[in-house]
Amino acid sequence: MLIINNIVKQYAAHRALDDVSLRVEKGKIFGLLGPNGAGKTSLIRIITQITGPDSGEVLFNGERLNVQHISQIGYLPEERGLYKKMEIGEQVLYLARLKGLSTAEATKRIRYWFEKLDMADWWNKKVEDLSKGMQQKVQFVATVLHKPELIILDEPFSGFDPVNADVIKNEILELNKEGATFIFSTHRMESVEELCDNIALIHRSKKILDGPMAEIKAQYRNNTYWLEYQGEYNTENAREIFEVLEHANIAGKTRLKIKIRENQNANQVLAALLPYVAISRLDEVIPTMNDIFIEKVTQQS
Repeated sequence: MLIINNIVKQYAAHRALDDVSLRVEKGKIFGLLGPNGAGKTSLIRIITQITGPDSGEVLFNGERLNVQHISQIGYLPEERGLYKKMEIGEQVLYLARLKGLSTAEATKRIRYWFEKLDMADWWNKKVEDLSKGMQQKVQFVATVLHKPELIILDEPFSGFDPVNADVIKNEILELNKEGATFIFSTHRMESVEELCDNIALIHRSKKILDGPMAEIKAQYRNNTYWLEYQGEYNTENAREIFEVLEHANIAGKTRLKIKIRENQNANQVLAALLPYVAISRLDEVIPTMNDIFIEKVTQQS
């Protein structure tokens, strides 16, 4: 759906984006990750045509990005963008009309979403009377109301309690199931694990990692396991098979974090220990997106 080719964006002496290229597949949830100041928001503003690139191009469904595409994109910014003194229903209706919906159709869709998200009695409330999380609910409705093909969410769970964060997560998954494509920018790596199909990591204005999340996690596997057993065993006897990284005794069991050596495998660990102890656990430690994020950013710093 979205092809970003060699984007460069300069602000005075600061280069916000330096030759960044990405591919966002139709129907996927794409995680746009990076530390504060990495360039994520600058890229989002180019996609939404708030600003333009200094060089490079963006293609939307095969066409060079242009004003006709604005109505096909929904954008939920991290910062609040609501008029504090306006009533909620009137405000969402106004935003829907800007996206091309008729008053009748917009009103129908607003009432549907307000009912769905337990906001039915909010129509005549004012934004200034709402909590941060409640305001975020209003902005989410305004973002998806016109049924955009591409939905860009910048820290969508900001201000939510766990219950409402779960409600919005489920709505994202439902909209994705119905065909919507998402760009999802967040610092919450657990949300990335739950939602994203593909990710890109931007650091210091450059893309430093990109691809399907499952493949990236597989690349960072390092033959590390949790091993738990009951009984006595001198791990020095297996030092050619594995290295012990952590050691603990818990409730009569020995728990080890081990790194299996090159050209060895989990079967050899089992073969070495089973004659002497009762093994209750041997689980591979799969790196989390948080682990990968920290490792890559630290390497590049």
